[in-house]
Amino acid sequence: MYLVRHAKSSWEEPEGSDMDRPLLEKGIKRTLKVIRFLNERHVKIDQMITSPATRAFQTAILVAKGIGYPEDKIRVEQKIYDGYYDRILDLIYATANEINSLMIFGHNPTITHLANLFLHPGVDLLPTTGTICISFDTGKWESIPSVDPVSEFVVFPKMLP
Repeated sequence: MYLVRHAKSSWEEPEGSDMDRPLLEKGIKRTLKVIRFLNERHVKIDQMITSPATRAFQTAILVAKGIGYPEDKIRVEQKIYDGYYDRILDLIYATANEINSLMIFGHNPTITHLANLFLHPGVDLLPTTGTICISFDTGKWESIPSVDPVSEFVVFPKMLP
């Protein structure tokens, strides 16, 4: 399972809605670093799910293009935007068991709290485009709570060249 915080976004339109904030060029460049990192590790995703917020959806599109995931297969879920990690857990546990790799694009503080349920030690704050990969030795998503998580990697754009 991969947890990704959306890329750096713009606050330049104070009257605009939080839902509609677009990515900054800096956010796009940092996301490209993470995409290179994912490609070096030959990451293949079976299912991408994103918040409907523009910044999360745009991040998902960038990553999908970068790693060869079909953009039209990105699933949009309001539950990810709502700010409750237990709702995202419901999505994870309900994932079809034929899905081996799941990537979720979300927001802080929720995505950090969710990651810290599985990371020991956890992270203080997942930065924009921060990506965490956690694996579970089970064939059933609903069985995740009964197995020990394995942290495969935690990567932030500033860690990458």
